[in-house]
Amino acid sequence: MSSQPISNNELSLLSKLEAMLFVAPGSVTPAQLAVALDIPVKDVESALGELNAQYKGRGIRLQRHAGRYQLTTAPETAHLIERFLDLEATSRLSRAALETLAIIAYKQPVTHPEIDAIRGVNSDGVLKSLLSKGLIQEAGRAERPGRPFLYETTSDFLNHFGLTSLEELPPLSPIPESPTAE
Repeated sequence: MSSQPISNNELSLLSKLEAMLFVAPGSVTPAQLAVALDIPVKDVESALGELNAQYKGRGIRLQRHAGRYQLTTAPETAHLIERFLDLEATSRLSRAALETLAIIAYKQPVTHPEIDAIRGVNSDGVLKSLLSKGLIQEAGRAERPGRPFLYETTSDFLNHFGLTSLEELPPLSPIPESPTAE
């Protein structure tokens, strides 16, 4: 067997994308990958779909969030990775934090007053905590009086819950109406 390195031209598009995603410091857009590879964005998007299909049942996943892609470990391996890296168990989120995250995940982008209206309580502390944990981020300002911040989930949110995209969230079921006294 030859010890000659394989030239860049001999690597498949999937291999090139995988290598670039592996070394990327964070999530990247298909356009960034297309520029680096000097190919059309549609070719990159198609190849990313193929790559994602190849990772089914494997130890890594191709995560997609807000049009950006990143390689992550499979959520099923979290306990092994924590033990291997001698990490403490992932911190737990409070009920208020989970409630607020659910509102943001399903209604994003959403404002602080909208979150408060749905929860029925002030969410200042919870939002600060979720921002500091990197599970949500400010996504601009609403075009209405007071110009409140808009909040959306981050790729860390997907990592935390073992999702590859927001499409994996379970569908919302309608809340049954309580019977009214007549």
